[in-house]
Amino acid sequence: MRVSIDLVKLGDADACVSAGNTGALMATARYVLKTLPGIDRPAIITKIPAIGGHTHMLDLGANVDCTAEHLYQFAVMGAELAAVVTGEKRPRVGLLNIGEEDIKGNEKVKEAGQLLERSDLNYIGYIEGDDIYTEIVDVVVTDGFTGNVSLKTSEGVAKMIIHYIRAGFARNLLTRIVGLMARPVLRRFRDLIDPRMYNGASLVGLQGIVIKSHGSADVLAFANAVEIAILEVAKDLPNRIHARLEQQFHARKTA
Repeated sequence: MRVSIDLVKLGDADACVSAGNTGALMATARYVLKTLPGIDRPAIITKIPAIGGHTHMLDLGANVDCTAEHLYQFAVMGAELAAVVTGEKRPRVGLLNIGEEDIKGNEKVKEAGQLLERSDLNYIGYIEGDDIYTEIVDVVVTDGFTGNVSLKTSEGVAKMIIHYIRAGFARNLLTRIVGLMARPVLRRFRDLIDPRMYNGASLVGLQGIVIKSHGSADVLAFANAVEIAILEVAKDLPNRIHARLEQQFHARKTA
């Protein structure tokens, strides 16, 4: 990991894609590449399946304890990455909370909500956990503890659903026949929630492009992580985030 990240630092490589330990990768990347000006902490972001396509969510474990300012920075970085991936100029940004009302949440979340309301991001307000997989939001912002738990819970639910679907169709001869008839629909469902298609989490906020792949990734999954790296290189994501941050901070000073 250190060799590949050093190559990015020297300009001999455009991006690093690694299936190594997440903590070691983040620590090494932050030490070697440094964070972008205006970014206190890098964050981990990936896309997850949702109705109508997918949602981008951060942070997914890099920062367990966050301030309101950190959440604000995550929102700026997440919006820019989502714009690169989806082509949407103003991705909808939601702040994960325990309710949609202004009185809900802890002080950190409330303060972050106020910062986002004063920004020029397309901030839609608080969202709840069940909104992550709907069409109402493009970027979900939260701290690393909540984000990681949400992601792992989602993966567990997907595995449970697939398990019970398979068990139901294998119950007897009649259900097997029904299963054969439903195979095209089931295959489509499997492809939509296939974690291999969502492999490749970006370490945003660094002065370089680093993508984290699952350690158990197969060829298809790892190829998806590489494709994400290629896209971010082509779109010059770090410089886009830096420019967006400067724009945001200038707007805050003049407000």
